Amino acid sequence: MVGNGMVSVRLCDALATRAPGRYQITVLGEEARAAYDRVKLSSYFESRDPSALSLADPAWYQERGVALRLGEQVVAIDRDARTVSTSRGACLAYDQLVLATGSAPFVPPIEGVAQRGVFVYRTLDDLEAIIAYAGAARTCAVLGGGLLGLEAARAALDLGLRTHVIELAPRLMPRQLDAAASRLLEHAIAKLGVTVHLGRAPAALTGDGIVDGVRFAAPSGDGGGDVLPVDMVIVSAGIRPRDELARAAGLEVGARGGVVVDDRMATNDPSISAIGEVASHRGVCHGLVAPGYAMADVLARRLAGDADARFGGADGSARLKLLGVEVASFGDPFATGDEVRDLVFHDLVRGVYHKLVVSADGTRLLGGMLVGDASPWARLAGLARAAGPLAAPPHELLLGAGPSASAPPSADTHVCTCHDVTAGAICAAIQQGGLGTVDDVKRCTRAGTGCGGCTPELVRLLTAELKARGASVKQGICEHFDYTRQELYEIVASLGLRDFDALLAARGRGDGCEICKPVAASLFASVHNEMILDRHAALQDTNDRFLANLQRRGLYSVVPRIPGGEITPDKLIVLGEIARRYGLYTKITGGQRIDLFGARLEQLPDIWEELVGAGFESGHAYGKAMRTVKSCVGSTWCRYGVQDSVGLAIRIEQRYKGIRAPHKLKAAVSGCVRECAEAQSKDFGIIATEKGYNLYVCGNGGARPRHADLLAADLDEEALVRLVDRFLIFYIRTADRLTRTSVWLGQLEGGLEHLRDVLVRDSLGICADLERQMQALVDTYQCEWAAVVRDPEKRARFRAFANSEATDETIEWVTERGQTRPADWVKGTAPPPVDPERGAEPRVEGRKHLPVLQTRWVQVARLADVSPDSGVAFRHGDVQLALFRYGKDDALYATQHMCPHKHDMVLARGLLGDAGGEPKVACPQHKKTFSLRTGACLSGDVPALRTFPVRIEGDRVLVELPPPETLADLCPSRASCAAPAPSAPSAQPASTIARAS
Repeated sequence: MVGNGMVSVRLCDALATRAPGRYQITVLGEEARAAYDRVKLSSYFESRDPSALSLADPAWYQERGVALRLGEQVVAIDRDARTVSTSRGACLAYDQLVLATGSAPFVPPIEGVAQRGVFVYRTLDDLEAIIAYAGAARTCAVLGGGLLGLEAARAALDLGLRTHVIELAPRLMPRQLDAAASRLLEHAIAKLGVTVHLGRAPAALTGDGIVDGVRFAAPSGDGGGDVLPVDMVIVSAGIRPRDELARAAGLEVGARGGVVVDDRMATNDPSISAIGEVASHRGVCHGLVAPGYAMADVLARRLAGDADARFGGADGSARLKLLGVEVASFGDPFATGDEVRDLVFHDLVRGVYHKLVVSADGTRLLGGMLVGDASPWARLAGLARAAGPLAAPPHELLLGAGPSASAPPSADTHVCTCHDVTAGAICAAIQQGGLGTVDDVKRCTRAGTGCGGCTPELVRLLTAELKARGASVKQGICEHFDYTRQELYEIVASLGLRDFDALLAARGRGDGCEICKPVAASLFASVHNEMILDRHAALQDTNDRFLANLQRRGLYSVVPRIPGGEITPDKLIVLGEIARRYGLYTKITGGQRIDLFGARLEQLPDIWEELVGAGFESGHAYGKAMRTVKSCVGSTWCRYGVQDSVGLAIRIEQRYKGIRAPHKLKAAVSGCVRECAEAQSKDFGIIATEKGYNLYVCGNGGARPRHADLLAADLDEEALVRLVDRFLIFYIRTADRLTRTSVWLGQLEGGLEHLRDVLVRDSLGICADLERQMQALVDTYQCEWAAVVRDPEKRARFRAFANSEATDETIEWVTERGQTRPADWVKGTAPPPVDPERGAEPRVEGRKHLPVLQTRWVQVARLADVSPDSGVAFRHGDVQLALFRYGKDDALYATQHMCPHKHDMVLARGLLGDAGGEPKVACPQHKKTFSLRTGACLSGDVPALRTFPVRIEGDRVLVELPPPETLADLCPSRASCAAPAPSAPSAQPASTIARAS
């Protein structure tokens, strides 16, 4: 198999299922990485984590009997000898050869495209090159306004670049959208700051070895047009099938490229097949993953002996979110002729465009496109693909007036086009397999694991099936609680529960996990408002537990509160002196505060002590809490200001500081309608008028911007504060975990009008209670930094190691723009897989295999040093290890301290819990979870932890360890080193080891 992309993985899996052991399969991929999800390529800019896109690790191939050869390109095919030659000089024989080489970006042959600063957008290597170059750039031009072009524009925008999209056609996405839909999309992305140039042809890229502009073709067609200055260019002008191997081997190639295949995916050579983007079927090369998957399934059936396997073609149905705008198409959205009619719904207020293409008699749905709201896509795409008579008039498909708007889809409706899964297959799987969650459905049917666009329909089908068989629909937040966050709030409030053990005893099971523990901590804070470290420290993620934001390399950032953004020169000087004294990197935040980066764990109380002494308080930047209230200068200084926006912002921030919520809260106050504080992009925003203040709620900036809605107008200051009290408490009571106010409003039955009824008109009669609860939270506020500074016991928790006063010296620093920051994460090489029962016997680079290690029991801490359900770090020589105390029986576990994912020394600060009874720790950096017992990663393809036996002697905690010099080879402790060695034999709870010894 030549090629290791998504379609190749699908074929490997299908062959392993249909013809296990029939073929000796070898997969050759020219990239050094195993297959990853190209559909979600742009999400890499959010996580910068290649493993998040991984489709299959080496163990996955091994389980299916597939030999995987990465970084090895096939350079020639000898059809007579039935062999392929590779870039490494290998010559491999085949009985059947499958070409799955995909496509390559088309780079237009214009002057200047070979300069530095010009990139394509196709692979993870391309994306990493773009990220590296973008640090020195300010503006970017994307050549191409199609699907990939707009994905590239999103990436450039996320990298902080002023972005231009240049499209030769007169509209965006010309293969999916008509002119009206394109205009709507253009207006939506223009609001994000992307400039669109339609109908413009780039004649050349200017620059002297480094690109500095795009020269447009003049109307006459020559290259003498105007120049758009840019610092980098991303070419996304289409793709071309990678058919060069086939051409050289004499296989038939289509007129527009691509290896010609029949309905059985066979080429003109019966021993060679082609699938995916490289295959030309009936003159069409499909550029989407769903047709490629269908081709792989057909070929797998044929190779397994099914003579009837046929590929009948595929439509171009796709659902995407481009620059925050939902866009979808299905069937043939451009069908024309006397037998075709269009139905169009165009809502300029909401920015929604829906177009259906139906037969002239209105009985069949042929295709369509959706912009702004793609929620009907799965249902409509299924109806178009089924090609059967419609059960209702076509206008009801758009307006929702008939039964089709709410009735479940028919059994043959294709819900998941990526994996060709029908509603009938999903319902049958739910019924026959007793499936109870959406994840169960995805694992069993593969539906929803492609682009993810059909997930809402999966939820709907699952809910309907569970209700039909009389089963309760499980909505619990995790395996430990069969309740939503809202229900748990009412349980905590009504029963007066004050700690997690009481909540587990009353309504839960097991020991909890990284999901339910922070939820419970937030609920206790919202109801009782106790200091979060008094009895809830073990429930908090690292940010709340250490009252600062965890950053790379296990360092923290400190953000003091600066109410309303107003600060005196003396306080500015204090911040500068502290930053200089502790070597902290400083930055002004978007919320008008000053962020101090690079504090070590043990430095935090000392920094807070100085800040508190200067009159600062915690800014709660670490919590799901009230963060900032941004302000303009208002009537204090501005000639247009009509109210004192700074004074009100300070009052608002002082009132709500520290209040815990389902998600972070941001606010702003603008002194006039010019809106300089951007109040309408906040969770709640206040805009001054000549008569008072207008209150806007449920706005949101970030990845999914949403303007806030006007809740009430022309309020005086006291009425405004009462209304904000009500709004915040109602949100805290009713929102789901990790749900911003913008999403909460969208999920709230009755929406804004219901919110206005409850909060303004008091339709439920609860406003007085909401105000009382808010006042109770305000009255019990305390600065958490000050509480730590004044309490020696709390302060003692902030130490790097339980058995040493040393600091962590493994962090490597670099200088950038006159300040220091930690060096970038360095990629490592994953160790061999670990047997979860035996662990892995150690191998040391450059030494012979060591079957037996000389070990001894080493005291690493006192039992009192390790708080229940928590971890601490300790040193063994120069090696950093972690010790955990967990569960009702206070079992002890020891592991490496280094996170195997990003190699930061942070694991001891992870949140403890269990998964099906298996004790685990969630790494605080990226929430990867690991078994404390075996070290195995429970959440993705990440190397396992090394674990060590533990025992207790009196109050002494001992760990069985090899000498430090040996351990340093087996368990690396430098933040920049390669991934750690595999896990040692499983650690056992201390009680078990004590009995054994």
